[in-house]
Amino acid sequence: MPLPSCRWWLLATCLMASPSHAELFYAPPAPDENAPNFSGSAELGYTKLTGNTNTQTLLAKGRLTWLTGRYTHTFRAETRSVQDNDNTTSERYLVGARERYELADNNYLFGFARWERDRFSGYDSQFTTIAGYGRQLLVGPTHTLSAEVGPGYRHDVYADDSDDDDDDAYEGGSSDDLALAYAALDYTYNFSDDISFDQELSAEATHISVTTRSLSSITSQLNSHLALRVSYDARSNTHPPPGAEARTDTTTSVSILYGW
Repeated sequence: MPLPSCRWWLLATCLMASPSHAELFYAPPAPDENAPNFSGSAELGYTKLTGNTNTQTLLAKGRLTWLTGRYTHTFRAETRSVQDNDNTTSERYLVGARERYELADNNYLFGFARWERDRFSGYDSQFTTIAGYGRQLLVGPTHTLSAEVGPGYRHDVYADDSDDDDDDAYEGGSSDDLALAYAALDYTYNFSDDISFDQELSAEATHISVTTRSLSSITSQLNSHLALRVSYDARSNTHPPPGAEARTDTTTSVSILYGW
């Protein structure tokens, strides 16, 4: 079964433009002093098996970052799909935008908005906006660590198949408007000029559930534009809608990263 055309459109968006000095989206470190005013990167992983097993996996991520004075603007897009014998077992889309304003003494203000759709999460879609305060706790060159906290809002639309008479918190096809509390950490360890380890953690708590995200990655720079990345992405929901396949969703990937 061919991948849907909309998925290829999002893939093209990721490949045409994306991030910069900060590869991660939550609590990213401040841009380097010599960072270009406009930069981007695109990450792509794809596998296809035929014969006794007929599977294909697509992972594409992209970021675009530009600087204006004390502001850092970031746009992010992702797509992921897994098909097994013509049956889709994973399908996710995500787009987001972030604003960061530098204050004195390694402090900053931030705000971001994110829209995502995960076919097997029990949600039809989720839209989140968060704003708050962050601080750069460690500033390289070997270690960088930043943290941020703030309040937010999320609009959840539940999938039609998530209706369950045993759970009044969710009703298929309905929606919720939720206040949330947010916290995140971003840590980078540079083994050398060409190899680095990144760990990103975030938590979003509402009165219904707590969603945690973790992204661990090792990146090896191949040349000035290309890098090889191995990553492990985990997302967990303490109280997902009844239509969700599982509480925790993980992705392990090996991909090529192109940056400029």
